[in-house]
Amino acid sequence: MSETILVLGACGQIGTELTQKLREIYGKDNVIASDIREGSKEFVDAGPFEIIDAKNRSQILEAIQKYNVTQVYLMAAMLSATAEKLPQKAWNLNMSSLLVVLELAREKHIKQVYWPSSIAVFGNTSPKIDTPQKTIMEPSTVYGISKVSGEHWCNYYYEKFGVDVRSLRYPGIISWKTRPGGGTTDYAVDIYFKAQEEGKYECFLNEKTRLPMMYMNDAIDATIQLMQTESNNIKTRTAYNLAAMSFTPAEIAQEIKKHIPDFSISYNPDFRQEIADSWPQVIDDNNARKDWSWKHQFDLELMTKEMLKNIS
Repeated sequence: MSETILVLGACGQIGTELTQKLREIYGKDNVIASDIREGSKEFVDAGPFEIIDAKNRSQILEAIQKYNVTQVYLMAAMLSATAEKLPQKAWNLNMSSLLVVLELAREKHIKQVYWPSSIAVFGNTSPKIDTPQKTIMEPSTVYGISKVSGEHWCNYYYEKFGVDVRSLRYPGIISWKTRPGGGTTDYAVDIYFKAQEEGKYECFLNEKTRLPMMYMNDAIDATIQLMQTESNNIKTRTAYNLAAMSFTPAEIAQEIKKHIPDFSISYNPDFRQEIADSWPQVIDDNNARKDWSWKHQFDLELMTKEMLKNIS
């Protein structure tokens, strides 16, 4: 049976590209994009689009029934740096939206749910190098607290009600198609734009801050691959660790200099430094590689070529 998919939060950084890829695979009429407000005209006109508040049960149910939706990808969220400024609003969006969708799945309105988690679930007490799938998780941000809570809600709905919900702990996601959206790892997107436009960049993290990162193509491929995997191969119902590369601002700047020799970087750490310091440096994602054959394609060198080529 072919899937009909509703993407909530489709106008966000990941949602935009995920929706486009899903439409390539399942056909544009079988993937309904939605967000609390319209995105670009080009995006809204590319297939079915609905204005939906991801916290609003009746709006979501109406879309599910209108289009006979079988899968929901819940991509709506307030990211780490923004959430620290609006903690209660962030908690409300990140949690209410998930519980609404899980309930709709429990009531059998949909068959499958995808919900993204994040490396923000880890905190200062988690191992920084080769952070394992199961370890201490004491996040210090509202975003991280909402994600670790959400993971346990996902597992609860799977264990108690058999809801087929799946999740990945995304590292920092890097893409040339959308500008940064309020995340701590967003420097690694912004730096490429500033390198092309101004030849220089002031980084809000210090030069030695190593963080796990991933090129958008890999993140989208992993997401869809996870959702297409046979249910009995999914052994983790909280969220899978996911990894591709780890680097520092100094290392990404060095890679950019190979293409733009005059590029310069300066450092002016702000409140995001404390968030970054609480996160892992290198993630162990062996479970994902073992259970559903996950493999990344892009390293720092290949990603830098792609980013600079596409931005220019």
